[in-house]
Amino acid sequence: MIKPARKEIESLTPYVPGKPIEELERELGIRKAIKLASNENPFGPSPRARRALARSLAGINRYPDGSCFILKRALSAALRVPEDWIVFGNGSNEIIELLVRTFLKPGSEAVTSESTFLVYDLVVQAAGGKLRKAPLKNFTYDLPALRSLVTRKTSLVFIANPNNPTGTIVREQELVRFLRGLPKNILVVMDEAYAEFATDRAYPRSLKLLSRFPNLVALRTFSKVYGLAGLRIGYGVARPEVTDFLNRVRQPFNVSSVAQAAAGAALTDTPFLKKTTANNRRGLQFLYRGFKRLGLRYVPTQANFVLFEVPGGGDKYYQLLLREGVIVRPMGGYRLPDWLRATVGLPRENARLIQALKKIL
Repeated sequence: MIKPARKEIESLTPYVPGKPIEELERELGIRKAIKLASNENPFGPSPRARRALARSLAGINRYPDGSCFILKRALSAALRVPEDWIVFGNGSNEIIELLVRTFLKPGSEAVTSESTFLVYDLVVQAAGGKLRKAPLKNFTYDLPALRSLVTRKTSLVFIANPNNPTGTIVREQELVRFLRGLPKNILVVMDEAYAEFATDRAYPRSLKLLSRFPNLVALRTFSKVYGLAGLRIGYGVARPEVTDFLNRVRQPFNVSSVAQAAAGAALTDTPFLKKTTANNRRGLQFLYRGFKRLGLRYVPTQANFVLFEVPGGGDKYYQLLLREGVIVRPMGGYRLPDWLRATVGLPRENARLIQALKKIL
């Protein structure tokens, strides 16, 4: 019998993405289903990105620019960080994997929270490491609890901010306090996939903190607010001593030419960015009011999704919502079995979710 090289891989549970609309309609024979499961941009990609994507198709017979030179230069100007502080990935997920492959030895440890992004668990375990987890406190990362888990074996700390699936944030003051108290040889990875949606003034300015804390890494993505999830492009920002090693490990053509072209155009589409974030703010207020009318508990969020509790178990109501043509995300895998997570959609999609909940409740 063929077996993997490490026993940890045998016990891995594969990541389960949100159910595709086509699959639901095929299974249940329904039409016009809506998907609020994967925190995607309901408007689709930016118009500028669409045009750039179409123009780039003529060149797909050529290998992409392995250094992402043009996009890196544009992003460097937009973020006001040096170009050699940026590394691109096939989604920010790849940067997570590169960090683990580069800085985590088999048998060493990483630290994160319970009820957070499941990919940390998968990547660390696949690399032969151990992931230690602290409980959430009020649905939020408890940084003192994370610090208590740090040992001599610790190489990485993962902090999703805003956290997926709760939407809560670690504030700048507490993050700075945490960084000051941590050994400088431990990398702190701030996974900021939803940063552009955060409106709380206490949200950390992690890119500015990089000059003070060389062991800090910030991850961002073009999948969410820019609507390019299908093109798989994200990036990490860190000091050159970190990005240099990541660039040695990553594959030479890990970001396609069409993804680079679309991302560069999306970066300039400020009207689309404002439209997306404004829709998110209005959508959240609508959903909050709907949950209150239905007597459902929810967690106020700084992201483009909201976590809410349903009586009788999340899996049960997930299935009932599927029959209404509404796809959300059950939270059993996140140790939140009585909760569901819903993406903020278009106004008609948000209304349909509330109507479906009212019917099944």
